[in-house]
Amino acid sequence: MNILLINPPRDNEVIGNNPIIIEKNRGVNPPLGILYVAAYIEKYSNHKISVLDCQVESLNYEQLQNRIKKSNPDIVGLTAMSLTLLDVIQTAKIVKETNKDIRVVLGGPHVHLFPEETICLPNIDFLVLGEGEIVFMKLIDHIKDTDALESIKGIVFKTESKIVNTGLPEPIKQLDDLPFPARHLVPYKNYRSLLTKGQVVTTIFTSRGCPFKCSFCDRPHLGKKFRARSALNVVEELQQCKEMGISDFLFYDDTFTVNKQRVLDICNEVCKKKLDINWDIRTRVDTIDEEMIIHLKKAGCRSIHYGIEAGTEKILKILNKGITLEQAKKTFDLTRKHKMNILAYFMIGNPDESREDIYTTYKVMKKLKPDYVHITILTPFPGTKIYKDGLLSGIIKNDYWKAFAKKPSDDFNPLHINTLLSKSELNQLLRIGYKKFYLRPFYIFNQFLKVRSLTEFLKKMKAGLSVASMK
Repeated sequence: MNILLINPPRDNEVIGNNPIIIEKNRGVNPPLGILYVAAYIEKYSNHKISVLDCQVESLNYEQLQNRIKKSNPDIVGLTAMSLTLLDVIQTAKIVKETNKDIRVVLGGPHVHLFPEETICLPNIDFLVLGEGEIVFMKLIDHIKDTDALESIKGIVFKTESKIVNTGLPEPIKQLDDLPFPARHLVPYKNYRSLLTKGQVVTTIFTSRGCPFKCSFCDRPHLGKKFRARSALNVVEELQQCKEMGISDFLFYDDTFTVNKQRVLDICNEVCKKKLDINWDIRTRVDTIDEEMIIHLKKAGCRSIHYGIEAGTEKILKILNKGITLEQAKKTFDLTRKHKMNILAYFMIGNPDESREDIYTTYKVMKKLKPDYVHITILTPFPGTKIYKDGLLSGIIKNDYWKAFAKKPSDDFNPLHINTLLSKSELNQLLRIGYKKFYLRPFYIFNQFLKVRSLTEFLKKMKAGLSVASMK
């Protein structure tokens, strides 16, 4: 069979009105989820597999339809997140308009949360629950055999009389057994980032599952159990990317430093192989120490992204973040001591958060002295504790995410959960936060002292102008 996996355009992202400065200027990341699926199909089957990333190729829907016609697939696969559902649905519609016999398969966190609602949407033939690599291949191998499909865990589909949901598959225990993402199937040299030195960047996952219990976050299709790849396996992927001309990496694990020894092993292996790479990680201030920072720096890690979220202990407790501001200060001081860049994540509009709390967060944000900040207004996503608590308390009057999943509409606008400040007030406070941090003369001067190339200068100028123009 001819399989086409599509990363759709993002013309209708449902929280697109949230002005996130850093994200808008970071470039486009490779769609690792579908690249993992593509690699598995390519290695373990005889099916023809191709990938179309509309975002990196800047394709509109008319161009997308032309590419579908040219590919002439039997099956199209898409990853569905709640915030990108409208574009996924539009893509599925275009697929069926191109050829009604093409089977459309959706996977991802949205279908895991809302399987019945999603399978009843127009133009959707099958859903894959949980991790997609193994289940998707079983699906396409038996796609015409309903009896066989009913015995495969992780599939949802409709018959003439019922919806069939075969239940959740077991999580993949040995991540080392998975082939590396099929980056060669996309124009991988076109991926860029504001936060890296080189011209070509890729993302990488070295683990799945987050063991922490932040109330605002949930990745239901990956589970809470931390599963990690071995150091040798990770470095083998880095070597493969180096051979492709990729030297800059964004490690997208939710918390890279859960297992200290694994971190040290990866760093030691990078040094042993003499890999000349630049990489960033995402982690928590309570799971890292100076020994890890020293090893990370030696192995080429140049930036650490820390989720702080709030500048008051009151809000940190509400978010169930499990960290203290004193831990944040200590960890930031250690990171700066070893001359590594810091990106700090903050949120405003949290439950019971006042204007004064937000201004306190901005004061803490400046005192911590990160190199970059990323501020968002909290959106309570489906499946998260904060959303469930909002429904139970009555702050959220109805399950609007479920209603959206059942009947997606382009006028959908997820509610903020803060009852003390209006949406317009939060948007204004968001702009104030960005300007308070990025438009300080001392900060601007220091950032341009660090510029080492014209490309880096232009990237920072673009980001700076976007901050200055916020109204």
